[in-house]
Formats: sequence, C-alpha cells, structure tokens
Amino acid sequence: MTDDTRTKAVYVAPGSEEALWFFGMLVLVKVSAEQSGGQFNLTEQLGRRGTATPIHRQPGDDETFHVLEGELEFYLGEQQTILARAGATAYIPAGQPHAFVVVSETARWLNLTTANHEAFFRAAGSPAERRELPPPMPPDMDKVMAAAATYGVEILGPPPV
Repeated sequence: MTDDTRTKAVYVAPGSEEALWFFGMLVLVKVSAEQSGGQFNLTEQLGRRGTATPIHRQPGDDETFHVLEGELEFYLGEQQTILARAGATAYIPAGQPHAFVVVSETARWLNLTTANHEAFFRAAGSPAERRELPPPMPPDMDKVMAAAATYGVEILGPPPV
C-alpha cells in the first residue's frame, strides 16, 4: 500500500459493509486493511450463545474488542476469565493466548486488529450468503488450520466451553 491510501477518508454506510461468515459469526467489515492503508482492520461481529473461538494467539497481531450488546466471556493467559458486558473493552497484546465465548443470547462487538489478522478471517471464513448469522454448524477446522498456518495464528486448544 502506498501512503496515498492513508490520505483518503473512508466512509462506509450502514448496510453497505462487506459481510463474512467466520466461526459461526456474522462479520461486517467496517474499515478494511486496504481502506486504512494497511494500518488496521475494524469489524463489527455478531454471534449467538455458545459461539466460541479456540484458545489461540497471534504472535504479531494485537487485537481489541469493544462489546456493543450482550456478553462475552474472555479467556486470557493463565486461565484468567473476564466477563465483558456491553460497554466493556478488552485489549489483547500480540502473543497473548486468548479465546472468547458468547454467553448471552446474542452479542455484538467491534474488533480492531491488523491487516494480517483480517487476511486470516477471510481465509478461514467465507462470504456471507445473507446479512445474518450463519446456520449453526461447526467450523471447517481443516480450512481454519490451513489459514492459521498461512497467517501465523497458533491454535493452542479447543474452545473453552
């Protein structure tokens, strides 16, 4: 990306975001890494109760979560568990083992991360067929593991549910 990309303002109208299905979640791309000149990726994510990520870490990718609605339970490092309700923010530094599970009926949150982690979302997920939660089904772990190997995401264990 050139510095020219970073000098352009970006506006994404509600309902016009790119939509992905990833790990049972609906992921709306608010600002893509391409739009930010490679500086960051901002998504809005929606999940239903029980939606969870495996315990993992990204050695090169910081990640910040801001809960808009509902509740997420985060698993951080040495078995530390934090219940994050609407309005809470969790910052996960690069290399920190973590996972989360949706513990409310549904939850909606913002996720701020890197261009590399956005590439992982895209490789492990798929374009959403509709702008709604995907049908409940387990993730394609072969696809997830291939994406993880490509983008430096280390899967350390199963979801903590």
